[in-house]
Amino acid sequence: MSDRIFGGIVLTMSLLMMWATTLIEESFIQDPLGPKAFPLVIAGVMAISAVVMFFKPDGEPEWPGLYKVLELVATVGVFIAYAQMLPIAGFVVATVFATAFLVWRLGGTPRQAGVGGIAIAVGIYLVFHFMLGLNLAKGPWGF
Repeated sequence: MSDRIFGGIVLTMSLLMMWATTLIEESFIQDPLGPKAFPLVIAGVMAISAVVMFFKPDGEPEWPGLYKVLELVATVGVFIAYAQMLPIAGFVVATVFATAFLVWRLGGTPRQAGVGGIAIAVGIYLVFHFMLGLNLAKGPWGF
């Protein structure tokens, strides 16, 4: 029964995401797919997964314990903080902290988390800014 409830929640979220995607304004200068393609694909995959989960639920679902739920809540909090800090601190600085947290939660040591956060943030910045020519949020240091 819990799989069906979760499937219904995910299906509702995917439908809301599809509706929100229709509100995205398109400019006359854009790529052939436009800004709506990626969110629609993600919402479509969510909807298909939700329907499968609703009609083929797991017979004996195992839900995570309280510690794992708190860990997931903390991760969502880090992503919300990342979105809020991005325009203030800039892409590189905000991404260093977010990826360092994720590396740490995925089992890395604090040293690995720090090095990984820096390497991932700088690597993504170099690829997106210099190779793809995308504009990223600039912080007080200009990157």
